[in-house]
Formats: sequence, structure tokens, C-alpha cells
Amino acid sequence: MSEDNNKKHGGERRERRDGRPDRQTGGKRQGDGRPRRTHANRGGAGRDGSNGKVRHDRSNPYRQGFREDRMAQKENEPAIPEDIDPSDLDPSVLQDLRVLAKDNADKVAKHMIMAATWMADDPQLALTHARAAKNRAGRVGVVREAAGIAAYHAGEWKEALSELRAARRMSGGPGLLAVMADAERGLGRPEKAIEIGRSPEVKQLDPDSRIELAIVVAGARHDLGQHESALATLQQMNPSLSSQGFAQTRLAYAYADALAQVGRTDEARHWFEHVAAVDDEEWTDAAQRLKELG
Repeated sequence: MSEDNNKKHGGERRERRDGRPDRQTGGKRQGDGRPRRTHANRGGAGRDGSNGKVRHDRSNPYRQGFREDRMAQKENEPAIPEDIDPSDLDPSVLQDLRVLAKDNADKVAKHMIMAATWMADDPQLALTHARAAKNRAGRVGVVREAAGIAAYHAGEWKEALSELRAARRMSGGPGLLAVMADAERGLGRPEKAIEIGRSPEVKQLDPDSRIELAIVVAGARHDLGQHESALATLQQMNPSLSSQGFAQTRLAYAYADALAQVGRTDEARHWFEHVAAVDDEEWTDAAQRLKELG
């Protein structure tokens, strides 16, 4: 994810020593050139393949007690400060929320803003707001995506995967593959993360998102003790000592870390020096890594 998109999603990110990116934050929609969202699933067969048959899960609006549950959920929603303005949300997200009634759309927008606001400092509170938004707008893809990112940031890996998969079904496009892959790692399934890295949808990702996914896949290789394979994964992204910017800096850091893990200490030091020199925003702990390498 690019630096600008990271700021949109709220919160800062720093490289982790285990080769994983810091948990991505959520709330506002990315403007990263991802394929436009489609709404092909609005009619015809149900998204669960039921062909219109009534489902008996908790999300089924026709099941007994659904209305009472929804009312109870709204009564238990986290508080929203009076000065929160729905118009502060990304315009493309507000556009998606126009399918909702005006009052409900405003409430959903406010919860999404609160989720982004608290993502870095209190991920559990952020997730509570994201869940409240989802309870009000569970059929809006961008809301499910935000709920998935919030769950990911809070370490709720299963919930993150469920929400992000739902968002991808609703909206089309590749979805947040890097986040989904890292959630698989969080569940102790690095092999699944590697599988995601091989999926056909990777071709639809923009360059920065491909870098993000490669970093996660390399981390999964590290999880399995396959350090040389991790290094090879990152080499495919063509890390460069002349490149700058958020994604390239993160790639260079991950590459330096992989070099260190295979015992190529001198090369690792050289790359960490490069990262420390270009990392004015302190996205990484490259300076600390240099001290440790001596």
C-alpha cells in the first residue's frame, strides 16, 4: 500500500522484525487504482448460492428475532462525538453509502471515521465501531472491507478473512490480498499465505500492492524456515538502492532483513544503511538494526 493510501486508512506503519508488515489500518477507501467495484450480485441467485431460499443464520432478515437483534445492536453501539462530520469520509466511500437511507448512511459514515481515528491507538475500539457500521450496512462492500481491515488490525484473523472475502465477493476485483495473506499467517497457516501469493488475481494488483503481498509471502517463507526462498521472493520485486517512496523503502527493509537471515551480513548492512538514509518518516527501525549488526 502506498504512503498516501496508508495515511487515508489512518495511523502509521513500521516494519516488523518478523518480516510482516504492521497491521494495516482501515476506515477510508483506497484510491490506488484498483478495479472499479461492480454490483453484479444485486439480483438473481443469493450470494450464498441458495437461489432465494431463506437462510437461517443470524444475518438472515427473515429469521425469527432478527429485528429485535438489530435493535439491540444499535442500542449497544459505541458512542460517537457530536463533532464528527460524515463529509470527512472519503468521497468514493460516501458514494457507496448512498444506497442507504440518509440517516443510516450518516451513522455508518461516522462509525467508519471513528474506526479510522482509533485504529492505531485503540484497535479494539476501532473494531467495535467498524462492527457497528457493518451491522447497519452489511451489504455494502466498502463497509465490509473496512470491518475486515479493522479486525486485522485488532488481531482478529478469522473475522478479518471473513469480512475481506465478503467484500471481494460484493465488489469484485482482487481485494486486499496482502491483508488476507497476512491474516492466514496470523492463524498459523503460512502455506495458505503463499497460495494467495500465487493466485491469478495478483496480476490485477498495482505495483505497490504487489510489493506489499511479496513482503507478506516472504514473511510466510520465513515462518517455514525457508529463508532463501524468502529472499528469492523479494528479489523478484527488483529492490533498488536508487528507489525511494513508501513501498520501495519497505521492500528494501524486508530485503535487508532477508539478507541478514541467510547470513549475508555485509550486504544486509548496506541495505539497512540505504533504508535509514531515505526513511525520513521513520517507517522502519533500520537505524536500530544497523546498531545490532555492528
